[in-house]
Amino acid sequence: QSQLVESGGGLVQPGGSLRLSCAASGFSFQYYSIGWFCRAPGMEREAVSCIGTTESRTYYADSVKGRFTISRDNAKNPVYLQMNTMKAEDTGVYYCAANVRVFNGSCPDRGGYWGQGTQVTVSS
Repeated sequence: QSQLVESGGGLVQPGGSLRLSCAASGFSFQYYSIGWFCRAPGMEREAVSCIGTTESRTYYADSVKGRFTISRDNAKNPVYLQMNTMKAEDTGVYYCAANVRVFNGSCPDRGGYWGQGTQVTVSS
């Protein structure tokens, strides 16, 4: 049984930072592209940032460019999302997905593994 788990969410004030982590067991995580998706209040889930099997291919939503950084460790597990200069509109449940398709301008889900999400709340 495979498992994909997000962690690192919480409450942060505007301008603050969080680092989300996505880890997996039960399958070869390093061979999958990974995406971070967010379901904001009242909105559909959308891609925030994605990374290929190496760091050579990444995607960032326009709204987070320059503020968020996606990375994976030397063993390709876990995958991190460093969230800086956070804004209220970053609030939502953040999900990690394995086996996304990573393009320069988009990151569609290919129906792979999903975690259960971690809540991120940006509020003063």
